[in-house]
Amino acid sequence: MTVAEMTSTPEPELRVDVQDRVALLTFNRPKKLNALSGEITAGLHEELPRLAADPDVGAIVLTGEGRAFCAGGDVSGMAKSGAGGAPATLEQRIDGLRHGQEAAWLVHSIPKVTIALVNGFAMGAGLGLAASCDLRLASSMAKFGTAYSKVGFGGDWGTTWQLTRLVGPAIAKELFFTADIIDAEEARRIGLVNRIYDAESFHAEGMEFASRLAHGPMVSYRWMKENVNLAVTQDFRSILDREAISHIRCGETDDHREGVAAFMEKRAPQFTGR
Repeated sequence: MTVAEMTSTPEPELRVDVQDRVALLTFNRPKKLNALSGEITAGLHEELPRLAADPDVGAIVLTGEGRAFCAGGDVSGMAKSGAGGAPATLEQRIDGLRHGQEAAWLVHSIPKVTIALVNGFAMGAGLGLAASCDLRLASSMAKFGTAYSKVGFGGDWGTTWQLTRLVGPAIAKELFFTADIIDAEEARRIGLVNRIYDAESFHAEGMEFASRLAHGPMVSYRWMKENVNLAVTQDFRSILDREAISHIRCGETDDHREGVAAFMEKRAPQFTGR
């Protein structure tokens, strides 16, 4: 090992870059297929609320370094824990998992557009994170799977709720019971993926799409996201009442006035997020 290697600072396991109003969060454990670590989870807990409150960020994108989006939990870490890790009570282990899963709740609920750029394998908790984002854009090389039944687990990080919502209970049960790995085309066919891009142009096209949304009407996006999320569990009357409030609220924004003016002048609107 050289002196430079000994003194160099290791790369963070979660890289954060902001450009053109898009915050790109990259899982950076390629040798472990970006399996979740304490550093990645803590980074998501810290960065997602910060970026959600940043007026210069319009969209938040999750992706992975190398050939995986996120392979889920670190199975090698599970084996070490089971072989003699620090003892913990059942309640402590449950609390720990609940704490980690807050990352899935954050990408689902924060008032910004969240996009999963699924570049490769999205498995287990990684699938949960992708499914919890507002949109999923897949590389033609992407692969999806629950993986839980292969290691005798029941599903975490929101996978049971999100998959049931996205693909329906029958397909969700099949994905959980079999743990079969499906490709991008099958994922799109069942409603798990919004768009597929060729692997060679995937990152550029995905980021271009994210930039387009990042420059859109932020207040409108916020209410759209909240209303659609609530529509999964609320009755029709409740959503109609909420739409009356959110629609009128959006009509008070500068972006609404700009959108109307642009329509009348037959030009593209220039939204400011206000």
